[in-house]
Amino acid sequence: MTATGHALIGTVIAAKIGNPALAIPIALGSHFLADAIPHWDTAYNRRKNSKIRFFLTSLIDLVLGFVLSYGLIVILFPWTNLGYAFIIIIVSQLPDWLTLPYLFLNLNFPPFSSIYDFQKKFDTHLGLPWGLINQVAVVAGLIILAKIF
Repeated sequence: MTATGHALIGTVIAAKIGNPALAIPIALGSHFLADAIPHWDTAYNRRKNSKIRFFLTSLIDLVLGFVLSYGLIVILFPWTNLGYAFIIIIVSQLPDWLTLPYLFLNLNFPPFSSIYDFQKKFDTHLGLPWGLINQVAVVAGLIILAKIF
């Protein structure tokens, strides 16, 4: 799932679960659950693109996730503490953050390669457009359910 998708899921978790002892493990678990859903992300076909392009699209994805999460809090969940939401968003993205040395610095040895290999066990890629459509549908559905309940 894109960093944006993980950020929005983390935002919903922060908005609905005020107890960090519950929210942090749920946010971490949500990462693997979300990655198990067939999806597209910036690493899809990354070997066919230049490392600079991969980095820039990933950076845009990351920034977009924080911007949309901020908007989601302001519009739908204004009672949510921004600092708390930021922490939960980072936790929901944490497995991807931990693979950065492997992906961008070519550190292909433990613990970086081990973290990457573990995370890939949960990852289910699907090309465009369906991989992005699946992701948008899942995240939008989660946001709607969070607002209703």
